[in-house]
Amino acid sequence: MRIPNSEHESRPWRIREIAQDFVLEDVWALPVQGGAEEFEALIGMMAFGDPATGESGLTRLLWQIRWQLGRLLGWDEAASALPIPGTKETSLTERLPNDLRDTVGDLNFERLPFTPVYRTESEFASEISNRTVHGVMHLSWVELGEGRYQGQMAVYVKPRGRLGEAYMALIKPFRYLIVYPALMRQMGRAWNARNTEGGRPPWPAATAH
Repeated sequence: MRIPNSEHESRPWRIREIAQDFVLEDVWALPVQGGAEEFEALIGMMAFGDPATGESGLTRLLWQIRWQLGRLLGWDEAASALPIPGTKETSLTERLPNDLRDTVGDLNFERLPFTPVYRTESEFASEISNRTVHGVMHLSWVELGEGRYQGQMAVYVKPRGRLGEAYMALIKPFRYLIVYPALMRQMGRAWNARNTEGGRPPWPAATAH
């Protein structure tokens, strides 16, 4: 499911202008395909999903350990007020051009500690800030041809000093071997089951613009 970063970088995504001082950590092809209008369903699935309650017991354990460590060490306390490393800005929303401002409306993540930044017909970006890293989750809707599209997810990061760099290095093998494979399976099952309730996905629609 992981694809070369160059696949993401070859496309004119707006996030590359906005987060140009961030490192593109990795890019993933999601087990999610649909028509042009179904990108909103993917955004809704991510915004209202919770990988900490997935079927993988090991993944749930890793999430619980992370949240417990965060509470114990204060990694997540008042982190939204911290500036992006190397800047005075606290959020990428401060960098948005006029046409991307106010495009996420009242959309909020149900459980995950991400904050929406902007949305277009084929892109959605959200950010997370804690005492180890300022990160971005970028979703895109990539045309495959014949009216079909596939979701991709890119992760951008700016570690906070040596602590952040050490943290990213520590969790990397767990992300690649456990967390992301389990997330992909969970997303694939949820996407395939999205039309089981009266033709609507089993999560709220992300339609606020």
